[in-house]
Amino acid sequence: MSPTVAAKTAPSRSTAEAQRAKIVSRAVTVFSRAGFHATPVAAVAEAAGVSPAYVFRLFPGKVGLFVATVDHCYARVCEALVQGGETAGAAGPAEILDHMTGAYVDLIRDRDLIMLQVHAQSACDVPEVQDAVRRGIANVVRAVSRLSGADAASVQRFIAYGQLCHLVVLADLSGVNEAWADTVSDGIRHSDANPRP
Repeated sequence: MSPTVAAKTAPSRSTAEAQRAKIVSRAVTVFSRAGFHATPVAAVAEAAGVSPAYVFRLFPGKVGLFVATVDHCYARVCEALVQGGETAGAAGPAEILDHMTGAYVDLIRDRDLIMLQVHAQSACDVPEVQDAVRRGIANVVRAVSRLSGADAASVQRFIAYGQLCHLVVLADLSGVNEAWADTVSDGIRHSDANPRP
């Protein structure tokens, strides 16, 4: 490839990558509202300030866009957990997991991330989405296991409590002053973020 051709294609590739990142970022919010099945690509395109045709140039259809969005969501989760775990220093597995929990609680103040995960799980009837969810969970489990050094049972509990934290936050169980809600949310740290409008 001549230097002239390379110079012309590099900015285009860079622009396309930047546009992909912007579209995926906006897609987190848009898909979190109504999920995969009920969200048209046009809604994501509008939120990103591009045409639906441009979205289809960058992603292999609606499924490809949603999968990229789910991958982005789980990458953010992994990044937050790793950063949280690293703040524990030379601590033992339990303390590292505790730091990871704190980091996840902070991350899910962005309720769109919780809702996207819920919608992704509910769209696992689509094989590509199921693969993305499995890939995301696998990456989370591997990152938590590697960094914490915790045994499999402790990692399983960590993941289970994370899912329970979703329930506590989404159903706003901290606002329910009844014994059953106290039973479900006892010991669960969660975001104080207000529900979005």
